[in-house]
Amino acid sequence: MTQTDESELGFAILGAGMVAEYHLNALQECADLGARLVGVGHYNPARYEDISQRFGAPASSYDELLADPAVDAVCICTPSGQHAQQAIAAASSGKHVLVEKPMAISLADADAMIAACRANGVQLGVCLQRRAEPLFRRVHDAIHGGDLGEITLAVVTMPYFRDEPYYAQAEWRGTWAMDGGGVLMNQGIHIIDLLLWFLGDPVEVHAFADSRHRSVEIEDTAGAVLRFANGSVATITATVATEPGFPHRLEVYGTNGGIQIEGESVLRWGLADESKATVEPWPVATEQVDPGMAGDPRGISTSGHIAILKDFIAGIRRGEDPVIDGAEGRRSLAAILAVYEDSF
Repeated sequence: MTQTDESELGFAILGAGMVAEYHLNALQECADLGARLVGVGHYNPARYEDISQRFGAPASSYDELLADPAVDAVCICTPSGQHAQQAIAAASSGKHVLVEKPMAISLADADAMIAACRANGVQLGVCLQRRAEPLFRRVHDAIHGGDLGEITLAVVTMPYFRDEPYYAQAEWRGTWAMDGGGVLMNQGIHIIDLLLWFLGDPVEVHAFADSRHRSVEIEDTAGAVLRFANGSVATITATVATEPGFPHRLEVYGTNGGIQIEGESVLRWGLADESKATVEPWPVATEQVDPGMAGDPRGISTSGHIAILKDFIAGIRRGEDPVIDGAEGRRSLAAILAVYEDSF
């Protein structure tokens, strides 16, 4: 299903929580591309009036929005455990689907989403928006251009902080059924996605995960060792129990150099032989790195969601899959589930 460049694209947002506001902002920034918010879906009619005022569009049930011919696409911003059912229902109604991370909480659900969108001729995009940021695109190009030589090692460290009130905000938080996992699935999936984008999918995983400091079902602390097809190794360590929260680190090393990233800033970009570089190194940070989302779920920029939505709209116009489609969104889910399988 394609839309002409001149046609308006009606979007509905399913869910009205924090991440839905990022999608609202992205839609507003893409108004010049024809994007328009038609409505917001929510399960509680008692909140419709408040939601309508917040989003500037009428609120209604999910079913009503999916039946509305003015809706061409949906942004799914509900708890993770609801993503698959809603995505499949949207696809069956002929709506394009842009779903928040993780796209689902099982590989079977992810595969069913991919199949439903393919069968109904609609696009499926996944919001792993750090891939759209210029810094990480340049790192990707440097690695795949051979600037670091053969990759040998990668390190992911996520010393985050989420307190008990964070999990108490909603009954679904911290549950396997609706959250799908803890620090890795909810907070860490973006950095893990970058790791796989840079290095490929792991061929072997050894891990542990546990809930030691938070009264929730899912893990608050985890560690894993991943081995890749070329023999390179990556470690992942993550927690939500380090107050006040510190910026994540992503480091990649190869036979010709390495890149060290903290938060959204480069600490070091060093090559043994700079004449082999295919891209210009990113400027190194000269000030203390902002902790960003490490201690505050709202501590992320809207730029990534805007870039993802622009690509999603362009894909609809061209009748082509977005850059981060269902198959790409499935990769980080598979890796995290492999960690859980080895841990529990």
